Amino acid sequence: MTSKVFYNGELRTTCTHLQSGQSIITDAPSDNNGRGEAFSPTDLTATSLATCMITVMGIKARANDWNIDGAELEVTKIMASEPRRISEIHIKVKMPAGEFDDKTRKILENTGRTCPVALSLHPDIKQLISFDWQ
Repeated sequence: MTSKVFYNGELRTTCTHLQSGQSIITDAPSDNNGRGEAFSPTDLTATSLATCMITVMGIKARANDWNIDGAELEVTKIMASEPRRISEIHIKVKMPAGEFDDKTRKILENTGRTCPVALSLHPDIKQLISFDWQ
């Protein structure tokens, strides 16, 4: 097992990662009957794309002795209705200042764009990814 999810009631869950024991809470979003006091399940989906991207980029950077510490990713999730679903995920990757030549940038961008979450999302979800190299 990877995790356990406990339904707390009032459209809130507690999710526990079994290997580490770490927990997160989810709430239904305020535009869908919830309080919006924590990540919604669809927020986590969009955020998972960003964290997966930067994680595999970090693996590639570490293997090549490149430093991407301090990178920041801004995530915007766009919902559609009928049926309610994620229609777009926008991610702006702000890379830290560094000596990244064009080849290195291309390698890191491709690594991020082809992370496991990116390849696992339904093709109808538009992934609009931009990179800002400082």
